[in-house]
Amino acid sequence: MPVNKLISENEDKISKAVEFLHDELKSLRSGRASAGLVENIKVDYYGTPTPLKAIAALSVPQADMIVIKPFDPASVREIEKAIKNSDLSIAPIVEGKLVRLNVPPLSEERRQHLVGQAKQLGEQAKVGIRNIRREANKQLEKQQKDKVITEDDLQAGKKQIDDVTKKYIDKVDVIIKNKSNEIMLD
Repeated sequence: MPVNKLISENEDKISKAVEFLHDELKSLRSGRASAGLVENIKVDYYGTPTPLKAIAALSVPQADMIVIKPFDPASVREIEKAIKNSDLSIAPIVEGKLVRLNVPPLSEERRQHLVGQAKQLGEQAKVGIRNIRREANKQLEKQQKDKVITEDDLQAGKKQIDDVTKKYIDKVDVIIKNKSNEIMLD
């Protein structure tokens, strides 16, 4: 496999790790209501765990409220149960065919805890990125050992992988800093 193709494949893996971090951070609460808080909560929908966003319309009519309108009104009770069982700590209010969530303001202590969680998620993403780099370097070394690439290609490939890794780790740092600021300022 040519060096450029290997680097391109590994950059794709790294960018997926950063996308996953984005998705994980959506479920972290800031002071403002966001559909991202609840969209991935699994609801027992006719015996199948289904993400809430797949079975209901989610809206945020106010900064402190989320409204969930199920496509199937019979699933309101299951949605309520799933939200109660989640780690959100927000009590759902059932009003006929929809569910309301009032998002209370965060205490300073809770904000600090959420910032810590965000940083932990960032560290996990960085570890994943570094593991991808290590695997790519092993592949390069194996190719060089098998005489598929030259020593110069090996060194150039390692440098490219390190540059890509640094770029994405810097991105993770910016993402975590922005999320931390969002949590502390809301």
